[in-house]
Amino acid sequence: MLSMIGLVGGLGLLIFLTMRGMNLLVAAPLCAVFLAVLSGIPLFPQLVAEGEANLVGNYMAGFSGFVASWFLMFLLGSIFGKVMEDTGAADSVSKWVVERLGMKQAVLAVVAACAILTYGGVSLFVVAFSVYPLALSLFKQADLPRRFIPGALGFGSVTFTMTSAGSPEIQNWIPIKYLNTSPYAGWEVSLIVAVFMIVFGFWWLQRMIKKAVANGERFVSRAGDPVVVERELPNPVLGLIPLLVVLVISFIYHDSLKQSALIIALLGGIVATWALNRRHLKNVWESASNGTLGALIAIANTAAVVGFGSVAKVSDAFTSAVEAFTHIPGSPLIGAAIAISVIAGMTGSASGGQSIALPLIAPGYLDAGVNPEALHRVVAISSGALDSLPHNGYVVTTIRGICGESHKDAYAAVGALTVIVPVIGVIIAIVLFSLGVGI
Repeated sequence: MLSMIGLVGGLGLLIFLTMRGMNLLVAAPLCAVFLAVLSGIPLFPQLVAEGEANLVGNYMAGFSGFVASWFLMFLLGSIFGKVMEDTGAADSVSKWVVERLGMKQAVLAVVAACAILTYGGVSLFVVAFSVYPLALSLFKQADLPRRFIPGALGFGSVTFTMTSAGSPEIQNWIPIKYLNTSPYAGWEVSLIVAVFMIVFGFWWLQRMIKKAVANGERFVSRAGDPVVVERELPNPVLGLIPLLVVLVISFIYHDSLKQSALIIALLGGIVATWALNRRHLKNVWESASNGTLGALIAIANTAAVVGFGSVAKVSDAFTSAVEAFTHIPGSPLIGAAIAISVIAGMTGSASGGQSIALPLIAPGYLDAGVNPEALHRVVAISSGALDSLPHNGYVVTTIRGICGESHKDAYAAVGALTVIVPVIGVIIAIVLFSLGVGI
C-alpha cells in the first residue's frame, strides 16, 4: 500500500512541482527520493549487496543509460535543427507554408509549418523555437488569443507527425531495437490514424479558439515579444531538400542499421543544409555549438524523468501495475497501449516511457505471437499520449520557456490536442489492427 502511495504520490508531486516552475533536473530526483522512501527502496548502493536495487544506483543507471543510447540522435537532431534555423532554411519553409495558405488560415499555417519540419527530422524543441515568432506574428495579425499558440505548436509537432510511420523522430525508432521492425511498421493504419488526428484535432483547436474569441478574448501584446526579423532567406526548395535527405537516407538504411540509420540520416541532413545554404550561415561552428547545448538540455530533461521511472520500476507497486497491464483480458495490443501510455505518463516522456516499458513487455508479447508491426505502431502512438502531461519537458519548455504562458492559461488546449487526440488515435489503431488492417 505504501509503495503504491509512493508511486502515485511521486508522480503527482512531479507534476505539481513542474507546474510550479521547478527545473526537472531538481524535481525528478526529489520525487524519486519520495517514491523510494515510501516504497522501502534503500537510498545508497553501499546499503545493499552488489546489483540490488537502490535509489542512487537505479536513478543514475536510468539517467546514464538513456543518454548512452540516444545522445548521438539528440545531438545530431539538435544540430540539424540549429543549422536549419541559423541558415534561415526553417524560416524559409515556414514562410512558404504561410504564404501558400494565407493569413485567413493562420492557425493551419502554424500547424502545417510545425508538421513539415518535424516530419523532416528537425528536433521538436527547435521547431517550437523556430516557428514561435511566425506564430506570434500570425496570431497578432489575426487577433487571436495567444494562449493557444502552445497548443498549435504542440499539435503540429508531437501528434500525427512524431509517432507516424516513416517519421525520423526517435519515438518512432525506439521500438525497432526491441521488435526488429522498421520505421514504416504498420504504415496503412498509421496513415488512417494520422488523417483522423489532423482532421479532428484541427477542428477541435479551431473550435476552442472561436469560443474564446466569442467570449471576448483577443491578442494582447507584451513588452519583449520577439519579432520576425527580416533577412535574406534561402529558396524554400533549398530548405526542403535537407528534410528530404533525412527521410531518404533513413529509408535506405533502416533495414541494415536499424535505429543507427537515424545517425547517418541526420548527419546527411546537416551536410545538405550547410552545402546548400552555407552563404546564409555566418559561423558553422558556433551554430553546431549552440545545437550541442540545446541537445544537452533536451536529453538531460528527458533522462531526468527516465531516472525517476527507473526508480519507479523497481518498486513493488510498479511491478504489480505492469503485471496487471500485461494480463488485461482481450487483445494484447490493449495491454501494450495501456502499459506504454501509463509509463510514458509517469516519466513525462514518450521516448523515456518506451525505453523503460519495451524491455519489460516486448519479449512476452512477441513470444505470445503478437504481430510486431502492429505492436510497433500501437507502442509509438500510445507513447505520444499521456507523455504530454504537465511535467513533460517539451510541454514545460514550450509553454513557459518559449511562449511565456502559464500552465493555467495554455495547458487546457495543449492537453486536449496532445493527450486526448492521440488517445483516441490509439483506440482507432487497435480496432483497425484487430480487424486485420495492415497485417
